[in-house]
Amino acid sequence: MPAPGLRRVTTEDFVLSPHTDVANKNGHTLAVKATSEQPTSDALLARILSSLDDDKAENVVQIDLRGKSSIGDHMVVASGRSSRQVASMAEKLLGRLKDEYGIVCKIEGKDSGDWVLVDSGDVIVHLFRPEVREFYQIEKMWLSGGTTPAESAPTPSAD
Repeated sequence: MPAPGLRRVTTEDFVLSPHTDVANKNGHTLAVKATSEQPTSDALLARILSSLDDDKAENVVQIDLRGKSSIGDHMVVASGRSSRQVASMAEKLLGRLKDEYGIVCKIEGKDSGDWVLVDSGDVIVHLFRPEVREFYQIEKMWLSGGTTPAESAPTPSAD
């Protein structure tokens, strides 16, 4: 019997699921979090920003893509102090989104940790080492005539 909040995934779920790696290849069932509906893009953005804040991401910038591109509703660009921190932030973000929402993200660049792209569907996340971020200046690509990206406000700590 699965733990509360979890349900058994059957072979039928594997066939019908948009996330093809929910069930294993042998047809065995896995316990996954039951979600009645997917989060809105704004709720997903808020959770991503919270995750990055928990992991001490620096210079977090969010860019609203609605009406500009069909690749997603939001883009988040953030920096980590080292390749190790960048890869760790990406790994933790993947785990949190999968555990909390059942979202299996696509990821690129985690092995090098210089620039990691996390695609959660509605929110695209770019994590950089500072030098790599400065070199590519990806935020400038998405700015329209004289606007600046919204830098997420630091959240007060409960120390």
